[in-house]
Formats: sequence, structure tokens, C-alpha cells
Amino acid sequence: MDSFWHYQFRIILLGDSTVGKSSLLKRYTEGVFLDIINQTVGVDFYVQFVEVEPGRRVKLQFWDTAGQERFRSVTRSYYRNSAGGLLMFDLTNRKSLESIRDWHREVSERVQPFSPIFVLVGHKSDLVAERQVRREEAEKMASSLGLKYLETSAKTNSNVEAAFELLTREIYGAVQNGQMVPQEDWDGVKSRVAIATVTPNSLSLAQEEKKQKCQCW
Repeated sequence: MDSFWHYQFRIILLGDSTVGKSSLLKRYTEGVFLDIINQTVGVDFYVQFVEVEPGRRVKLQFWDTAGQERFRSVTRSYYRNSAGGLLMFDLTNRKSLESIRDWHREVSERVQPFSPIFVLVGHKSDLVAERQVRREEAEKMASSLGLKYLETSAKTNSNVEAAFELLTREIYGAVQNGQMVPQEDWDGVKSRVAIATVTPNSLSLAQEEKKQKCQCW
């Protein structure tokens, strides 16, 4: 039963080195917090199953990417096959917030054939005394990129599940309304559920067929 799913979403975690991507993901998937985690080299892989609504189970494939520049050539290869992800910065490091636009642009230019869905996350909210980024500043950044914003702490487990749930529901909504469609040659979204896709052309054709069948006198 654990391996059964209706949809599969491939999700990436992006942000500068040491913003806490691995800590947040480990807290969510394993329920643990480690004070010291070795820096990610290339890409780490995690899986989690969630129920987005009664009878609809989603398999989340997480790709935790390294933030260091020297690994960019490796991590970029994972961008295209992603439905979306968390754009993360460290609330105690202003420079990590300033890098968000670059991360967003870099991924948006490479993900095809659909626009990726992101949630902006300000991490380490427990370090109140060391905070360098005000909530208003982060919300302004999120608004300018058309993203939703949350503040999290892997240490206190604050908003960890909420961040991943928000992203999952955003992607699920995009799939349900046809904004993002599963395709054979794209691994961002996989589906074991028949999805009816209605396009303007198919709608016009259906209306024309209906007229021909119904001759009103």
C-alpha cells in the first residue's frame, strides 16, 4: 500500500548553500532534526506520500540540490523534469534572499514544457535575535515573483508540513485545471488517473457535432 499512488510530483529544493534545505527536508520526511548535516554534494533524493483529498494519493519525489556554484552543472540537469519546488533563503542571511531572483530565473528558463510552481520559504525562523530579513521584505519579494510565502524552522518544526502541503496543493490544483498536464517524455508529473483535457478546439468540435445530431425545426 505504501507504494501506491494516483499522482507523482517531482519537486526540487533550491537556494544558496547552508540555508537549510536538507534540514527542512529531513524534518519533513523523517521527522528528525540534526544540528549538523553534511553539505549536499550534487543532489540527494527523498520520497514522501500524501493524501491531497479523500481517495487521491500523491507520491512526492524530492530532489535536494546543492547550493554551491561548482555543482550547478549537475543540479541544472534536474530542473527540466520538475513540477515545481521550494525557493529557500535563510532569514539570518540577507544575501541568501537577494539570490532568490537568480534561482527563480535560472529554473524558470530551463523547466519545459510547463512553468514550474514555487513557494518562497524563509527558513530558520527560530533564530529571532539573528534575523536580518523582515517579513515585509520577504513578502514583497514573493509578491513580485507571484509566489506564496511561508516562514519555517526545521529545529522547532514550525510550518514545515505546511510549506510542503501548500506546494503540493498548488501543483495538484494546476494538474486538475489543466495548467500542467502529464506527458510521457516529462517526469515532472505522472498520473495513474485519466485526466480529461478540454481545449477550445475540442469544445468547438463537440458543439458542432451536437448541432448536426440535433436538427431543430
